[in-house]
Amino acid sequence: MSEHLLSIIHQYKNDKESVYNTWFINNEERLKAFRSIRRGVQQVIEDIKNKKFANDFKGTSLEFVLTCITEQKQVFEGASHPFYWKPKLRIPDIYENQDNKVAFGQFLENCLNAKNEEQLIREIMHLDSLKIKGLGPAMASILYFLHPTLIPPFNTAIINGFNYLFKDKKKLGSWSEYLKIREVIMDMNRKHCNELSLDTGAFAGLLFEIGMQKLLLGKDEYLSEIERNRLEKLIEKRHKEKSKETEDEHLHNEMQYHLLKIGQALGYDVIAASNDRSKSWNGHKFSFISLQEFPNLKLDKEVLNTIKLIDVLWFEKGTSKVIAAFEVEKSTSIYSGILRLSDLSFSVANSEEVFYLVVPDNREKDVVMQLSRPSIKRANVQMKYICFSELRQHCDALCKFGDDHSIMKKIAREVV
Repeated sequence: MSEHLLSIIHQYKNDKESVYNTWFINNEERLKAFRSIRRGVQQVIEDIKNKKFANDFKGTSLEFVLTCITEQKQVFEGASHPFYWKPKLRIPDIYENQDNKVAFGQFLENCLNAKNEEQLIREIMHLDSLKIKGLGPAMASILYFLHPTLIPPFNTAIINGFNYLFKDKKKLGSWSEYLKIREVIMDMNRKHCNELSLDTGAFAGLLFEIGMQKLLLGKDEYLSEIERNRLEKLIEKRHKEKSKETEDEHLHNEMQYHLLKIGQALGYDVIAASNDRSKSWNGHKFSFISLQEFPNLKLDKEVLNTIKLIDVLWFEKGTSKVIAAFEVEKSTSIYSGILRLSDLSFSVANSEEVFYLVVPDNREKDVVMQLSRPSIKRANVQMKYICFSELRQHCDALCKFGDDHSIMKKIAREVV
C-alpha cells in the first residue's frame, strides 16, 4: 500500500487542478478562514450561554460558521446541510431542546479549549453518549478548523474515497465509525506528512478526489462508458471551477492594486496582505508599492497575524498609525472580512481611521445586510463599502485630485 499510496499522492500533487493545489496550498482564503471560523465558534458559544441562540439554523451565528466552511472550495460543499433545522424530523435536535443546545455549546467550548488529542476524543465520545439526534460526525468539518492537525474533515466523498483506497466498507453517520476512520487517516498522514502535511486537510483532500473519481487509482480500462462519461464531466466541471477561481483572483488583484496605487498617490505608506505581496496586476508588482516590512504594532501575536492578512492597509507616512484598511471580498463571506476589520479597530482605534469593504457590484445587498447586523452596529466601528466598478472607474481621478484619505468618501457608501 505504501508504494502505491506514494504514487497516488504524487499524482494528486502534480495535478494543478486538484484540491491540493487549488485549496490546500497557496490559498489566502483558507488561511483567513481559520481565524474567522474560530471567532464564529466563540460567538455560537456566547449566544448559547446568553440564551440568544435561535430555534432555527437561519440567521444564527452557527450559520455564519458553516457559511465560512462551505466557501472553502468543493471539499466542504454541503457541510451546512446536516445543520439545517428539519422540523418534521426534529433534527438536529439543538434548536428546540434547551438541554441539547447547552450540551452542544459546552462541547464546542471544550473542543475549542482542548490542548491535545485525548481531550478531543473524550469530548467526542461524551457527545456521542448523549445521543442527540442529528448531531453526528458532520461536526468534524467544524472541529477541523479548530484543530487541523488532529481532526480530519468528514463527508460522503471523503468516506467513499477512504473505502475505495483502503478497500473498506465504513458508513457515514456514526461517531464510532468516524473514530475508526480517523485512526487510519492519522496513521497514514503521519507516515506521509513529508509528502503532504501534518494538517489533515491535505490527506482529506486526497480522499475527496478519489471519492469524487477525479483522481484515478490506476488505469481506467475498468470504467464502463457511463462511468467514463461521468468522469469526463466531473473533470470538465473542475476545469471550469478552476477557471472561475483564476478569474476571481485576477479581479481581486486588480482591486488591491488600485487601493495600493491610490494610497501611495495620497502620500501614505501602503502594504498588501502578508501573503499577497509577491502578487501583481497588469505587470505592476505589489512589492514595488508596498512597504518592505510591516509597521511595528504592539499587539497580541494572533491578532497581529490576522491584521497582516487584511488586503490593503494605509499608514501615516513613516509611522505605524493606521489611516485606512480595506478588505476585498469576492465570493467569500463578507462577515469574515468585517471580523478582520473589527479586530483591527478594537486593537488600534484612534477614532480617525476608516475601514472599507470592497465588493463586487452584485454583492451590494449582501454587504448592506451584514453591516446592518445589530452586533456590528453595537460595535460602533466606522465601516463603509466601495463597489468594484466605482473603484475601477475613479482610481486615476482619486490619485490626481485627492489630498488625503477623505477623498475616498466620494465613492464610498455607508449603511445608516
